[in-house]
Amino acid sequence: MSSLHGHLTLPNGQVLPNRIMKSALSEALADGRNAPDHRLEQLYRTWSRGGYGLIITGNVMVDRTQLGEPGNVVVEDDRDLAALTRWAATTKDAGIPTWVQLNHPGRQANLLALGHTPVAPSPVALDLPGAARPRELTSAEIEDIIERFATAAQVCEAAGFAGVQVHGAHGYLVSQFLSPLSNRREDEWGGDPERRMRFVIEVVRRVRSRVSPGFAVAVKLNSADFQRGGFTEEESRSVVAALAKEGLDLIEVSGGSYESPAMTGSAAASTRAREAYFLEYARTVRALAGDVPLAVTGGFRSRGAMEAAVAGAECDVVGMGRPTATTPDAADVILTGRAETVVAHQLRAGMRRVLGKVTDVKALDGVLDLNWHTDQLHRLGAGLEPDLRRGRLATTVSLVRRNGRASFRRKRGA
Repeated sequence: MSSLHGHLTLPNGQVLPNRIMKSALSEALADGRNAPDHRLEQLYRTWSRGGYGLIITGNVMVDRTQLGEPGNVVVEDDRDLAALTRWAATTKDAGIPTWVQLNHPGRQANLLALGHTPVAPSPVALDLPGAARPRELTSAEIEDIIERFATAAQVCEAAGFAGVQVHGAHGYLVSQFLSPLSNRREDEWGGDPERRMRFVIEVVRRVRSRVSPGFAVAVKLNSADFQRGGFTEEESRSVVAALAKEGLDLIEVSGGSYESPAMTGSAAASTRAREAYFLEYARTVRALAGDVPLAVTGGFRSRGAMEAAVAGAECDVVGMGRPTATTPDAADVILTGRAETVVAHQLRAGMRRVLGKVTDVKALDGVLDLNWHTDQLHRLGAGLEPDLRRGRLATTVSLVRRNGRASFRRKRGA
């Protein structure tokens, strides 16, 4: 039996000092050139004192013409190596391994960037108001994106980070390739589950080939995308089995997308009461993952549930995301017994009956909630305390200001 306090040795030999992970949260704290700035350093210094065994950064994009939101850090080459090195040092000096989450938004590129054409496996738009119809990627462009992931990983290792995590969940490009709803190709990149998983396999292989053996390579994967006709748990299990053969050091299990935000706490009350939204799925892939450790993120709040999951070998690592935006030392709170639970705050849209007639209110809840937590990260990055009384209006205003900036700039190429 393992405990939350126990260390975990990964396949590459890297050792996590305990089993609580700060999962990725998109910080949107880059400067105007999409380089990390002092606010990220302040935020990660704060988290470095939080007691975590592993810290994973938020979205770091591999293409500056395709952003999830303004303020994303972009790593295309080593032009910002000095700033990346300072960022890595904030947790490295504290002895906490930190991995960079590498991502491409695909059709989930910033919805408020008017005039921008996103790219995707197939020209299928998000089912959200204002979503642009994406342009279908060519085979050459797909190869270029794979290369971009590998180049970014090399730069992150040079900067001093301990690993990278390929974001294959929450409706971003990797998960778009996996889902039959968004990947309707009939070439070597789609047409059946095996070809749809080729993209993530090739990304992992290319990344692993470019970094040292001691540098961690991980994947965040949806258990399902929770949409009729979409990526299923059965298909997800097949992807886990394939990834287990590719030299990974960790697979993090999550689920959902902006269209169906299961990862943000919009699940049914009975699911929230079980705390770990995706733990039942994790049990079904333990054997398939082989020697690759599993992390589960989504819903964990109490020490009892976390301990039970790890002690029962249902997962090896417990991930916490949103609670770390308002309780930055959440791991220490649990590990030292200062509290039995950590609090997760959730912001929901108002005027639900009216809005429900024109849009998917659950999807809107997800967008508002994510931006409420981003606002808290901005406060932490400024050296301030979280503002738990922040409401819908302030959150909506900051959402438009932050994401709408791209609408008034010179249009980026597709």
